[in-house]
Amino acid sequence: MSASLAARTEPCWSPTRTEDTLSAPDPTTATDRPTSVDQAAGAADATADAPGPAWHALEGQEVLDILETDLQGLAGSTAAERREEHGENRLEQEAPVSDLILLGRQFKSPLILILLVATGVTLLLREYADSAVIIAVLILNAVIGFTQERRADRSVQALMSLASPDATVRRDGSRHRIDATELVPGDIVLLDAGDRVPADLRLIEASALRADESLLTGESEPVRKSTEPVDEDTLPADHSSMVHMGTNIAAGRGIGVAVATGTSTVLGGIAERMSEQERPQTPLQRRMDRFANIIAAAVIGSTVVAFTLGVALGGGIGEMFLVAVALAVAVVPEGLPVAFTIAMALGVRRMANRRVIVRTLPAVETLGSTTVIGSDKTGTLTENRMSVVAGWTPSGWFHLGADTTPLDDESVRIGAEPPDAVARMLRSGVLANDAYLTKDGDGGGDPTEVALLHAAAAAGIDPERLRAETDVLIDVPFSSENRYSYVITRENGPFMRLKGAPERVTELSQSMSGADEDASPIDVDLVLDAARRMAERGLRVLAIAEARMEGDPDPDDPPEPEDLVLTGLVGMQDPPREGVRDAIARCRSAGIRVLMITGDHPATARAIAADLGITEKDDVEVLTGTDVEGADDAALADMVATAPVFARVAPEHKLRIVRALQEQGSVVAVTGDGVNDAPALKAANIGVAMGRDGTDVAREAADMVLTDDDFVAIVAAVEEGRVVFDNVRKVTYFLLSTGAAAIAAILTAIATGLPLPYTPAALLWLNVVTNGLQDVALAFEPGEPDVLERRPRAEQEGIVSRALWERTVITGLTMAGGSLWLYTYAIGQGLSEDAQRGAALTTFVVAMALHAYNARSERRSIVASDPRTNPFLLGAVFGALVLHIAALHWGPTQALLRIAPFGLDAWGRMVVVALGVVVVSEVHKAFHRASGPPR
Repeated sequence: MSASLAARTEPCWSPTRTEDTLSAPDPTTATDRPTSVDQAAGAADATADAPGPAWHALEGQEVLDILETDLQGLAGSTAAERREEHGENRLEQEAPVSDLILLGRQFKSPLILILLVATGVTLLLREYADSAVIIAVLILNAVIGFTQERRADRSVQALMSLASPDATVRRDGSRHRIDATELVPGDIVLLDAGDRVPADLRLIEASALRADESLLTGESEPVRKSTEPVDEDTLPADHSSMVHMGTNIAAGRGIGVAVATGTSTVLGGIAERMSEQERPQTPLQRRMDRFANIIAAAVIGSTVVAFTLGVALGGGIGEMFLVAVALAVAVVPEGLPVAFTIAMALGVRRMANRRVIVRTLPAVETLGSTTVIGSDKTGTLTENRMSVVAGWTPSGWFHLGADTTPLDDESVRIGAEPPDAVARMLRSGVLANDAYLTKDGDGGGDPTEVALLHAAAAAGIDPERLRAETDVLIDVPFSSENRYSYVITRENGPFMRLKGAPERVTELSQSMSGADEDASPIDVDLVLDAARRMAERGLRVLAIAEARMEGDPDPDDPPEPEDLVLTGLVGMQDPPREGVRDAIARCRSAGIRVLMITGDHPATARAIAADLGITEKDDVEVLTGTDVEGADDAALADMVATAPVFARVAPEHKLRIVRALQEQGSVVAVTGDGVNDAPALKAANIGVAMGRDGTDVAREAADMVLTDDDFVAIVAAVEEGRVVFDNVRKVTYFLLSTGAAAIAAILTAIATGLPLPYTPAALLWLNVVTNGLQDVALAFEPGEPDVLERRPRAEQEGIVSRALWERTVITGLTMAGGSLWLYTYAIGQGLSEDAQRGAALTTFVVAMALHAYNARSERRSIVASDPRTNPFLLGAVFGALVLHIAALHWGPTQALLRIAPFGLDAWGRMVVVALGVVVVSEVHKAFHRASGPPR
C-alpha cells in the first residue's frame, strides 16, 4: 500500500450538534457556517502532512478506487500488509498511575513536609509521644488523599468501551466475523440493526439504515443514512453518507468501506484530545499552595527567632530545640487536612440533595469560585422537548398555550375546536408522521413529529383514531436531499400530504389555501416572510402542503410532488426550562457571566438567549464556529470577553473558547453531554456533564454530573460551592487563631525567662483533638444569607482574607495574654509545673470554645447567628470541654501532655479571657461592617 493511501485514510471531520433539521431559512449568511469540512474538523490527526479526502462528498465508487478495494473485499494478504502499516484498530490507552506514585503525592505539600521534619526531630529528641501524634495525623491525611486520587481518570477508558469487539467483513469474496481490532482501511464492513460501528465507514449500500449518533452529536433520535454524497461543506452531523466508530445501527442494513481505523477515527481523535488535556489546578489547590508557603515561612521565621533568642538569653541548645519544635507544631494547623476533607464531603452530600453528583472533592469548591459558565442550550437551558407554539395559515396567525406570546396582534389562540384552516393543516401533520404518543403523554420518534402530534391532540384531534381511519398507500420518509417527507392516503381517491422546509415546499406549491374552498395563487414572499418572523423568534419552522392526485400511484416508483396547495406553517420551540431565567439572574447578581455555547442556528440561539436573559437585547451579535476558527488568539480573547452567545460551534471551537477564557483569568465551568464535549469538559476548571441524556464518556471526563440535566442545579451547586469555601475559611481562621496565640505566648515566655508553657504534644492535642472537634463542626455551617450576592473571589485572594488575618493577630494576642496571665497566676499560687501548664493550656481550650462562635461568620455579629442552625457546633464545644477536663484528671493523658488539675478559682479567670476574645472580635467585625459591603 502506498504512503499516499495512509494520508488519505485520515478522518475528515468531527461531529457537532445540529438542532434544526427542518427550519426556516437561516437569516445568517453562508459565512456563518464552516467553509470546509476540514475547518469544522476537531478530531483530525494534528500531525498529518495533509488533510484526507472529504469522504462524505465523494461517490461510493470513487472511495473504493482511492482505497484500492471493491465490494468483494480485500485479499487476506493485503489486509495483513495494511495492518502492519496502520496498526490495530484500537484506541491508545495510557498506563495507570501506580499506587506508590499516588501515595508519594500525598507528601508533597509544604505543610506535610514540615510535619515530617517535626516527626524526625521529635524522634531524635526521644519525644515519642509527640512523634506518635504527628505520625497519626500524617497517616490520616495520606489515606484520605490517596483514596480520592485513586479514582483515576477513566474518561479514555470509557471511550474504549465504545469500540466494537468484533465486525462482519467481506474478504476474498467471502463473509467473515473477525475481531474488530483487525480492521484496516479498505475493508468492506457489513452492518445490521443492533451492530456497533467498528470503524469510520463510507456507506456503499444502505437499506432503511438509521444510526444512533447521540454520543457524537448529542441528538437523541436515530439519523437516516444513505449512500448519496453530500456537499463538502455540509455540517458534520448531516454527513448522511458516513457512519462512525462507536455509534450504533438502530435500524436497517448497510455496507460500508472503512476509511479510518483506530486513532485515525473521529473517536480516536477525541481520545487523543482528551489525553492531551490536563485538569487545571483548582482555585482551592492554588490557594492551599500559597497558604502552605505562608505557614512554612512562619514556621521557619518563628523557630529561628525562638531558638536564637532562647540561646542568646542563656537557654540550653537541647531545650531551645524542643521549644522550636513546639513552635512548629503550634504554627502548623494539623487538623486542617481532615477538616477540609470533611467540609468538602459535606458539600458533596448537600449537592447530591440538589441533583448534582460530584466526582472529585476539589470540584466542590471550584464551582463556588466560578466566574464564567459556558452552557449548552438543548436539554440544559431548554427542556429538549419540541412543542408547537405558533403558526400561520393563509387565513391568519394562531398560537397555542396561554403563556405563548403571539407573533401578530390578531393571532388566534386555538383550543379543542380550532379554525378549519388550522385543523386541516394539523391533520396533514398527523398523517405525514412516523412518531407516536404513549399513554402517559410522552412520545416516541422524531421530536418535531412528536410535537405535531401533541399540537393536534391539544386541538381536539385524536392522532391514533385519525390514522386508524385513514388508509396510507405510500410513505416517503424525510431526506436531507429532498428536504421533505410525505404520505399518499386514500381519501375519496389518492391524496398527498407533505411537510418540509418552507423554502422547499414553496418551490413545489402552486397555490395556498386556508380552507378547502379558497385556494389562491401562492404568494412566496408572504409565506417566507411569515417563516422568517418565526425563525427570528427562535422557532423551528415547518411548512405543510397537500394535493389531490389523479390515479393510483406506483408504490415502487413514488411520484415527485408537484402543484401542491400550501396550507400553512407551524413554529416549534424547545421551551426554556422552568426556573432557568431566575437562575441566570442569580448568576448575574453573583458576578458570574453565563455564555451560551451551542451547535444550533444563530437565530435560534439569539432568540433563546434573549428570552432567558443571557443577553439584554434580542439583536445582539451571535458569534459562530467560523468566527472562532478564523480568529487568532488575540482576536479570540476580545470575542470571549464580551460575546454572550456562540452558535454553530464544533468541539474544537468549544475547547478554544474555554482556553481563551482561562487565559484571561476566568474560572470556567462548561456543560456538555456528548463524546465530542469531553475534551472541553476535561480542560475546563469545572466540567459539568448531563446525567440523564449524557454519555458515559462525558460523565467520566467531567468533575460533576447533573442528574436531571437542569441549569438550575448548576446555580444551586455554585451556592453550595461558596458555602464550602466559606466553611473552609472559617475552619482555617479558627485553627490559625490557636497558632497565633501559641506563637505569641511562647516567644513572650522566652523573652521574659518563663519556662515553656506548653509541650509539643499538648499543642498537638489542642490542634487535633479539642479544637479538632470544633473545626469539624464549623464545616457543618449552613450558608450565610448573602452567599450568592457577593462577587466571585479574586484569584489573588487567599484562603484567609486580609480582615481575618488582622483578626487572627488580634484574637491571638488576646488569647496569648490570657493564657500567660493564668500561667503566671498558677506559678504564683505555687502549683506544680504540670498544673501550671494545665492552666495555660486550658485557657486556650475555654477561649477557643467561645471563639468557635466568633468564627461562624466573617462579618456578622456572634449574636446575629442563630446557634440552633448548627447543633453540631454546640455538641462539639461541649464535647471539647468535657474531653479536656477528662484529660486533666486521667493519668495516661496527664503523662502524655504533662498537665495536671488546678484550683477552681482559675476557671473564672479563664471565662474572663474567653469573653475578652469575643469582645475584640466583635469590635473588629463592626469596624469592617462599617467600612463597606462584602465582596
